[in-house]
Amino acid sequence: MYNKLIQNVKPLEFMWPVSNPFLFCVHHLDHYPKGNDEMGPAASLAGRFIGQDFTLKDGWRMYHGERIPGFPAHPHRGFETVTIVMDGFVDHSDSHGAAGRYGMGDVQWMTAGAGLQHCEMFPLRNTDQANRLELFQIWLNLPAKDKFAEPHFKMLWSETIPLVKEKDEKGRKTEIKVYAGSYKDFSAPGPAPDSWAANKDNGVNIWTIQMEAGAQWTIPAASTEMQRMLYFYNGTAIRAAGMDISPGHALELLADQEVHLEARGDNARLLLLQGMPISEPVVQHGPFVMNTADEIRQAIHDYRETQFGGWPWDKYDHVHPRAQGRFALYANGNREEPG
Repeated sequence: MYNKLIQNVKPLEFMWPVSNPFLFCVHHLDHYPKGNDEMGPAASLAGRFIGQDFTLKDGWRMYHGERIPGFPAHPHRGFETVTIVMDGFVDHSDSHGAAGRYGMGDVQWMTAGAGLQHCEMFPLRNTDQANRLELFQIWLNLPAKDKFAEPHFKMLWSETIPLVKEKDEKGRKTEIKVYAGSYKDFSAPGPAPDSWAANKDNGVNIWTIQMEAGAQWTIPAASTEMQRMLYFYNGTAIRAAGMDISPGHALELLADQEVHLEARGDNARLLLLQGMPISEPVVQHGPFVMNTADEIRQAIHDYRETQFGGWPWDKYDHVHPRAQGRFALYANGNREEPG
């Protein structure tokens, strides 16, 4: 069906389709069982491809973890990760000595820049009940001038993230969480300093949208140059710009036009990614994203030679003590806790 506001509709698989300046988006939803003494699952791991477990089995996955689910130490160069944790916790440790535990609405904005290693583990802290985990991880590219920026991470604590509540003419609610960019008079906390999103002219917006059943809401227009993707990942159905959309689909939208949405059936949950494209070549090899093949070869060489600073932690799947709350420890020794 032709629709002048919706340029394309694509199914959502494990890795979601994205548009420039974004590189990658994935939605993790795992219903982990109770945790054991190591904060791994108090359940058998038999039948799983340990170290490469991406198959949903019994409602959860170990990913690259062997004892604790998650992603043990691995390198990055040339881009940023934006990790939005809606439920559960993530333990971060990196090759520059930085660390943190974040979750329950927090966002970690990490600039890999010139290169670092980090681990992202999912500690199962609850021993008396299940451990649900839900998060988005989004990769945002860096332009050539910032590919070798100093590695950095910044915490956007849940308490600082705007939640905008609106009602339509019939009083039905829509809630917009603004993780990056702005919506009306509400602006997200600033991203990492060398981010493509740090320049407001680049129009990087990352929002989650929850619409009550029957609610109507309109995505505002942006400038013509922007790229905009809308992901309908949970609910019964929506109507977008006059087109009926079932859950599990991404919509590539014209950014310079308003798009009217209506939630049908149950509540609808959506993610919006928008930004000015980076008009440069992109060459990616696994965790390295550069502008040329020679730069990729150099990244591989540099990692082999330097390990991007080595690994200062006792384990490659390092986690923090069970009782530890949310915190961030930065490479300069500064420590931060929400509030």
